[in-house]
Amino acid sequence: MKRRRFLAITAAVGALAAHPARAFALDPVEWRGVALGAAARLTIHHEDRAEALRLLDSCLAEVERLERIFSLYRPDSSLSQLNRTGRLEAPPLEMLVLLGQVDRVWRLSEGIFDPTVQPLWEAYARHFSVPGASPSGPAAEVLEQLRPAVDWTRVSVSEDVIFFSRANMGMTLNGIAQGYITDRVIDLLHRGGIRHVLADMGEIRALGPQWRVTVPGRGTLPVQQQALATSAADGTRFSPACHHLFDPRSCRSSVSQQPVTVIAPTAAIADAVSTACAVAPRLSNNVFDALDCRVV
Repeated sequence: MKRRRFLAITAAVGALAAHPARAFALDPVEWRGVALGAAARLTIHHEDRAEALRLLDSCLAEVERLERIFSLYRPDSSLSQLNRTGRLEAPPLEMLVLLGQVDRVWRLSEGIFDPTVQPLWEAYARHFSVPGASPSGPAAEVLEQLRPAVDWTRVSVSEDVIFFSRANMGMTLNGIAQGYITDRVIDLLHRGGIRHVLADMGEIRALGPQWRVTVPGRGTLPVQQQALATSAADGTRFSPACHHLFDPRSCRSSVSQQPVTVIAPTAAIADAVSTACAVAPRLSNNVFDALDCRVV
């Protein structure tokens, strides 16, 4: 099942007229593809098209490299190795950095954002693979057996090793890794001299003025030097009652059914906070104040 895609990107090409002194190419360099199982897109404006294409190639190589760390679907990824063996020796620096962000959002959200819900996904997928499965999801005793494995405090992280301290644990970074990869692409392009770009590697981040993003149900929003992410139950739905956004407190799909869109300084934070808000709509204001983000 593919990850949810809710945001339609509209590049405000007319906005370039506000900067006539800048010789942006009339035709932007655009790329469309897939990153971490989600539809992805880059739109780059630069006065030197050849340089924009060179930077695009660098971005795609970086996305490929990061997928080898964070992908749930590649058996050779660092995350897949951790989930398979419960242990990852000499973890990549990017994994350590991202798990540091995970820990911060986990603490601020009082445990609502918890990537160790992966065993719940697997239990629901097994349950609904059987014809005639109950639409309410796995039996209570199945989830109760999994409850001890859904616990971020049982993930030990150091420069030398990451490991799970309980059996049957697993981790998904799909609630933050797309945003992290989007941020890395933006950073790479910015260092290369790009000042006007819209990147969507599963979540969205913009550089430059007057980009506009259409959010279903919310209309068109301006995104300037910001990131935006949406999470919703309809992204992956097993049944009318069951979907992919799991509440670590109940080990069931979250009660909330409404999509949540968050704007933040980085795509990783927007991604993680939108996931947490979709699970618990009344998230503490401490989260938004500390992370400088807001629901729109």
